[in-house]
Amino acid sequence: MAASSTPLGRLSDAGVAVWLDDLSRERLRSGNLAELVERGVVGVTTNPTIFASAISHGDAYDEQLRELAAQGVDVDDAVFRITTDDVRAAADVLRPVYDRTDTQDGRVSIEVDPRLARDTDATIASAKSLWSTVDRPNVFIKIPATREGLPAITAVLAEGISVNVTLIFSIERYGEVLDAFQAGLEQARDAGHDLAPIASVASFFVSRVDTAIDPRLDEIGTPEAAGLRGTAAIANARLAYGLYQETVATDRWKALAAAGAHPQRPLWASTGVKDKAYPDTLYVDELVVAGTVNTMPEATLEAVADHGGDGSDTVTGTQDAAAEVIERLRGVGIDIDEVTEHLEVEGVSKFDASWEQLLGKVAEGLSGAADAR
Repeated sequence: MAASSTPLGRLSDAGVAVWLDDLSRERLRSGNLAELVERGVVGVTTNPTIFASAISHGDAYDEQLRELAAQGVDVDDAVFRITTDDVRAAADVLRPVYDRTDTQDGRVSIEVDPRLARDTDATIASAKSLWSTVDRPNVFIKIPATREGLPAITAVLAEGISVNVTLIFSIERYGEVLDAFQAGLEQARDAGHDLAPIASVASFFVSRVDTAIDPRLDEIGTPEAAGLRGTAAIANARLAYGLYQETVATDRWKALAAAGAHPQRPLWASTGVKDKAYPDTLYVDELVVAGTVNTMPEATLEAVADHGGDGSDTVTGTQDAAAEVIERLRGVGIDIDEVTEHLEVEGVSKFDASWEQLLGKVAEGLSGAADAR
């Protein structure tokens, strides 16, 4: 097969699944999502921030808001219906990809209510409700990798529900996620589920690590600290990939694979570059390795399409160098474990705030539609 001539094609050839980190009804109605699929996008991720932005702009949701107001639904139910409708429609657009890739791609993610991030039982119930309501096999239910989320991940996978584990920042927590994933598949297998259609990705957040650490390096102000700017996030992600490699080499995983299971692919999330001093394709070009997913905001996707790298593997064999970066950070006084713990707490809080914004926007829309009747 001839090598692809475009950066997105080269990424795909390298075994990286290119996903879009965005969804809106306008993108669906205009055919833009279908166009992106034609260009090589093979999955979509959403989160509360994305939905809040989508509903805050344009009039694509006005008709449904009028219908929901006429039915007298409350704001939580309205948000549930709006978001599940969008995800169902996107799953239908991507269904041919799902079929073509033997169920691995063509996936669309929808997140449980972030207000439930510290409540295991409520997270499980929310995940089941989302799965049954969207009613498409090519959907991922996103569950945050909080301590309370870990047993929910296991329980939901055990039911045969595919899961996108989100908000992973630390290597330690990622190890716990890998354990929760395998425990879920083991329970699913023992319950008689076919493991082949049960998919999972582990969303390891990248750019936020640099965004948190770079200002600390600037404050330290030494040449050693300055030389570490923009290195922490990629090193952290490369170490995560090393842990993934170790996991799929274990007898525990090999037994699941023999039963038909697919690995939980590492997914690089938060790949938009926040610091304009860095190349705008940094968190894509430096994390190229087969068997991974990179979910990109549209601006990053277009930057990669325009001037991305050559698709060469930039991760395999880099773990020792990555560990050295983390040690050098410790040497200048930065404890990455403390940073990633803070980022998890902050991430849950940010999604909470976005959810409240989403609820407020929908409440405003319902109220306006009711007044207009």
